[in-house]
Amino acid sequence: MADVTHDTGPDTRFELLMGFWRHFKTNRGAVFGLWFFVALVLIAVLAPVIAPHSATMQYRDALLLPPVWSEGGTWTHILGTDAVGRDLLSRLIYGSQFSLFIGVVVVSVALVVGICLGLVAGTFRGWVDTCIMRVMDVILSFPSLLLALVLVAILGPSLINAMIAIAIVQQPYYVRLTRAAVMSEMSKEYVMAAKVSGVGTLRLMFVTVLPNCMAPLIVQAALSFSTAILDAAALGFLGMGAQPPTPEWGTMLAESREFILRAPWIVTFPGIAILTTVLAINLIGDGLRDALDPKLKKG
Repeated sequence: MADVTHDTGPDTRFELLMGFWRHFKTNRGAVFGLWFFVALVLIAVLAPVIAPHSATMQYRDALLLPPVWSEGGTWTHILGTDAVGRDLLSRLIYGSQFSLFIGVVVVSVALVVGICLGLVAGTFRGWVDTCIMRVMDVILSFPSLLLALVLVAILGPSLINAMIAIAIVQQPYYVRLTRAAVMSEMSKEYVMAAKVSGVGTLRLMFVTVLPNCMAPLIVQAALSFSTAILDAAALGFLGMGAQPPTPEWGTMLAESREFILRAPWIVTFPGIAILTTVLAINLIGDGLRDALDPKLKKG
């Protein structure tokens, strides 16, 4: 990874950004994922405007109504209704807010804490490094979903506790990536020069070294975003995440599993929402990896 100087001007930064975009857009799947993700963000932000109904409003005269293209469907409820008469399209639209919220919170917490621990481990080494990495090894020794389930069972079933558990489970990946990148950068000349010039330890860690370690962390954050959504949906499906009547996609699946034969659309649409969102974010992660890794760039 090339060294980044700290006196880079606005023009150079713009050129770097444009170069990144040129490499990123060569991956058509990543561009498609990006546009899908942007559309999802717009849907989440505009949910109160574009949703035809309230996410929790129950229409008792329209229970298990099929989608509009099926016999018995109506344009009042385009994707049909669930077992208690709630509009599926509206619940899916409002559910996008929870999915993005989960991803942002989990990735932010895991990224910030993971970077701090990784910087400390990679900079100080010795017993500090050993203690931090052994704790990370213990976390990695458990199946991630099982550990998240145990943590939520201890903290109590709720969306907030599910996000805390998922952030803890994802922690080791950021710590390991940061530590490895810091150890690689510490032997380079610009770090040696900074030490000789009397730069303080905190400034050396966060200002001198950290910017040159961000490429793999950005890719990991993108991929962890989809993992967080998927894990939250799994916990919701198991009854340990968001609780009814919250329109979270995993919880919607859990509520509708007993109607999978009578009304398959209740299960199908939340499942498709989870599938397409996770796929789009993974495609973005692949594009970021290709664009940020010099070894994968072509020309």
